[in-house]
Amino acid sequence: MANDAAAAHIRAREATAGRDLVYPPTPVPLVVGVYDNHTHLDPSTGSGRGDGITPLSVTEQLDLASSVGVRGVIQVGTDVATSRWSAEMAAREPRMLAAVAIHPNDTPDLETAGTLDDALAVIDELAGHDRVVAIGETGLDFYRTALDGRAAQFRSFEAHIEIAKRHGLALQIHDRDAHDEVVETLLRVGAPERTVFHCFSGGAELARLCADQGWYMSFAGPVSFKNAATLREALDVAPRALLLVETDAPYLTPTPHRGRPNAPYLLPHTLRAMADHLQTDVSLLAAQITSNTELVYGRWDAHPVLVPDAHTDPRISPAGGLA
Repeated sequence: MANDAAAAHIRAREATAGRDLVYPPTPVPLVVGVYDNHTHLDPSTGSGRGDGITPLSVTEQLDLASSVGVRGVIQVGTDVATSRWSAEMAAREPRMLAAVAIHPNDTPDLETAGTLDDALAVIDELAGHDRVVAIGETGLDFYRTALDGRAAQFRSFEAHIEIAKRHGLALQIHDRDAHDEVVETLLRVGAPERTVFHCFSGGAELARLCADQGWYMSFAGPVSFKNAATLREALDVAPRALLLVETDAPYLTPTPHRGRPNAPYLLPHTLRAMADHLQTDVSLLAAQITSNTELVYGRWDAHPVLVPDAHTDPRISPAGGLA
């Protein structure tokens, strides 16, 4: 199906050796704000405690993002622990909503251990929380998973689709080296009304297919890379009404800081790269993407946040202070 020339960029974190681990400076603030549709700020990823040599707390990450016009983030879980953390954090942080799921790369081991159904039951329970607005990231990843693990990925993917539809939530898809199979699955079992290809990795053909189905395409840092022409071809044919933008932090730092630590405050670089390529005004594109994002997930203030409690707030570290 789609040309996979860009797929090598997706979720391939720069090697630590030789990386500049200093967080980049803040970009020029956006005039019209946008949302980071997909990020990982939980401490287990490194980003929550800081991927750089000077750690940034979650609160610092969000404060920096706010200072440059990033209005809010979707914090994405990838297993039971990070999904719980995401739901709990979103319940207390007005700039955060949550997505919960079991990452496809984890499903074969869970299936072998006989615990995949238990993990899926937790995701189903978390999906009922007020500020959980999406199921994801889920999908298929044939880059890291061998043939004997693919059946577990398919079973988990279909279960996540069913959870999203049952709770009326958006679906965030992880698709690596599996375009045909992801599309076939969505068409066979029926995609949720709001389906998002997170960190879109296909070319123009996949973008046209997504457009025909009304599926959203979320572009991350690789769209700004010089050698990612295929992604920009997809961007050319993607309807503006189906565009979203994300960081996928701490991965995929956009140009001009590729290889350095990524964070939501760097989202303006990706947005501006998209606007430059589309030869459109960045504020017009930001307004469109903001509208799209709220159509997919709802407003960040649709449900009130809980009053912080030092005994239960997931931001409170054991030593005190905000994590």
